[in-house]
Amino acid sequence: MLTWRIPESDGFETAWAQWNGGGLRARGRVVGTRPEPYWLDYELVTAADWTTRRLRVSAETAGGVRALDLRRHDDGDWSVDGVPAPELAGALDCDLGLSALTNTLPVRRRGLHRVPGERSFTMAMVRVPDLAVVPSVQTYTHLGPGRVRYASGSFHADLTVDADALVLEYPGMARRLERREVPPTPA
Repeated sequence: MLTWRIPESDGFETAWAQWNGGGLRARGRVVGTRPEPYWLDYELVTAADWTTRRLRVSAETAGGVRALDLRRHDDGDWSVDGVPAPELAGALDCDLGLSALTNTLPVRRRGLHRVPGERSFTMAMVRVPDLAVVPSVQTYTHLGPGRVRYASGSFHADLTVDADALVLEYPGMARRLERREVPPTPA
């Protein structure tokens, strides 16, 4: 179980993640109060090479509940709620907005937390909380062991990641809590 404080949304993300050299399976919950109060539940499944296979998300706001089923098919094509999404051509990964977990996918696949390099990727970016999906070009650059620069457009941030490429610190956006920092569940 991983938990991040998400200052950008004034919220938290908790994910139950499993990987055994065969990709990632994760279930998570995110709560935030910015840009408006929202609650997300998600399930992420990747292939063995850490490319996205499926992201299912439900979002609840004061305006109601929305759902998203984002899939990358065997032929590399994407669909959004069963409708082909050719605008996502070339994307290998999803990026769930205001979530620290999905930054792991391209970094781990390319080993950028361990070895020098810089790679640009087209991502299937899921905006939160409206769940709109748009292409987003993002660049990840190795800065040293456990340090990776994320850049998109004119924005950049220097991430600290652990040995599994999971975000420890994403300045201004997320900070992973140590287990002792996670408040106990009331009885």
